[in-house]
Amino acid sequence: MPSAQIDKASISQNPPEGAHHNAQTVSRDDRELLDDSESPAARQDPHNIRFCNQLSSIPSTIPATLGYPLPLAEPPLWTEQGPETTSKGERNLLHDQQFDFAGLPRRDSHSSGTSRKRMSVRGSGISIGFGRTRYRDEESTLSPTATYEAFERTALLGSLGPPEGDESTPENTNKRWQNATGPTKNQTDWQREAKVLAKYSRSLILTCMLQYSLPMASIFSVGHIGKIELGAVSLASMTANITGYAVYQGLATSLDTLCAQAYGSGNKVLVGLQMQRMIYFLWVMTIPIGIIWLAGTQILEAIVPEKETAALAGLYLKIVLLGAPGIAVFESGKRFAQAQGLFSATLYVLLVCAPLNVFLNWLFVWQLGWGFVGAPIAVASTANLMPICLFLYIRFVDGMECWGGLSREAFKNWGPMVRLALPGLIMVMAEYLAFEFLTLAASWISTTHLAAQSVLSMLVVLACQLSFPLSISASTRIANLIGATLSNTAQVTARVSLIAACCVGVCNMVILNSLRHRIPWILTNDTDVAELVARVLPLCAAMQLLDALAANCSGILRGLGKQAIGGWVALFSYYAIGLPISLGTGFGLHWDLYGFWAGSAIGLVLVVAIEGWYIHKTSWEKAVESAMKRNTMG
Repeated sequence: MPSAQIDKASISQNPPEGAHHNAQTVSRDDRELLDDSESPAARQDPHNIRFCNQLSSIPSTIPATLGYPLPLAEPPLWTEQGPETTSKGERNLLHDQQFDFAGLPRRDSHSSGTSRKRMSVRGSGISIGFGRTRYRDEESTLSPTATYEAFERTALLGSLGPPEGDESTPENTNKRWQNATGPTKNQTDWQREAKVLAKYSRSLILTCMLQYSLPMASIFSVGHIGKIELGAVSLASMTANITGYAVYQGLATSLDTLCAQAYGSGNKVLVGLQMQRMIYFLWVMTIPIGIIWLAGTQILEAIVPEKETAALAGLYLKIVLLGAPGIAVFESGKRFAQAQGLFSATLYVLLVCAPLNVFLNWLFVWQLGWGFVGAPIAVASTANLMPICLFLYIRFVDGMECWGGLSREAFKNWGPMVRLALPGLIMVMAEYLAFEFLTLAASWISTTHLAAQSVLSMLVVLACQLSFPLSISASTRIANLIGATLSNTAQVTARVSLIAACCVGVCNMVILNSLRHRIPWILTNDTDVAELVARVLPLCAAMQLLDALAANCSGILRGLGKQAIGGWVALFSYYAIGLPISLGTGFGLHWDLYGFWAGSAIGLVLVVAIEGWYIHKTSWEKAVESAMKRNTMG
């Protein structure tokens, strides 16, 4: 590969438009490396790869990183920003080709008054030491006994290691370099992206299951007191979910875009700043939520005919309000950790808090004899404990690299966050409220239909605990890649996630359909209810493929920062089309529950079709530009 001459005068030139916004961090050490590459020792070293020069001729992904086209024959003159702006794309390129620098000869060089420039390699990833800043490697961790000291970890890199038995001779090294930088080799592969998504999803599936168990513990513990208490805690839990917890989760989805893209771009302090903004925003939203919960008794008495049930449900809401600020912090902190690839952080937190929640319910409700009041106290206690445990994990285990401390900037520039948060809320609430409305509509038919609809909804929610985590994984990964200006790799991830969603949907469909005569009896002893569930369950099972694809398309849109598209599509599909069909077929054609779910299925078809078409037609390069603009604005 030809080597271009480096013009040292170009180091002081202004950076090209579109250069990496953190390029100012590359200064004295970079000039030292460029000077070092032209030293007599370097020219005499037949196996020395003049790193910056040769990488400047890599095609395809590198121009997208720099922001301006590079001619293949004559690479442009390097500026101070050159090595930093291309580093992410090049490291991914070499990682995908499993390039190994272990066989390269090293030359010791010293500079007075400056930290020595290090090129450190571990397996098939490379890193150039500029300082203490480190990026996460989602596929490997550096061994403390490694020969070469690595300085950075990135969620975009992995370390597969050299092939077993491969000798890192200079000849093999040069051959692998040529293969890695060939014009047809600089793309990621679907196997690597599938591996990353699988690693992300396995922790998230358990996390979602454990988080779903938190309100269920109260229902089980109070359900043994009496029917009125069971009805009250079920009504209160549903009200808290609709008016509170789902609001927090929907608004916090904006961090799936903002934090992940900021981390992918290397602007790590911005990750913590965005989390602070979301915490304050959710605390502001807690004010109207608190007003609704404090007036819960009066509101529910106007809706529910059983006054005693409404009164107990209102009492439940007043007590769990004490845990609402903790939920707001936890939802924000969860995205903060996920953006860094720390998907196990919330899992470890819930592995502690979920069993503790069960214990507290038993202790307060039964052991201490507090009865119904003990359940919301246990829920509120757990809600405040979760963010504390997450803070301890981040502080003492991993994740502090993106925390720049409390800042007054967190009270400014809320516009981009709110513009993403409100459509994200619509995306979450649209489907959720549509299903809750159908549950209410089922009560107008008969008690049996209401019970059957409740069982069907519970089964569908459980099935979503597999597809929804996959959508979160895809969203985070795509946003990381978009932030790193790697749009081609992000498209590969999107395709892999859609295929994985199909597999998950088919798996759910087969399980629910094959066990349709067994599952209902686990949840009810009523023959009429079980038989009705068994009749409708095949349709619900068939919907799982659509639901998995819809969730994944929404995740891809969040990764691209296109929540507004998903919000409008959800409103149109569920409320303009799906819900009228559900009510028309359910009541007008007397299809009952079958008609309700048929309308929902048609709504999901529209969501998948419209969002899938938009994803296919959208410009991923423009998504990169939008991410760069947001990250530059801070």
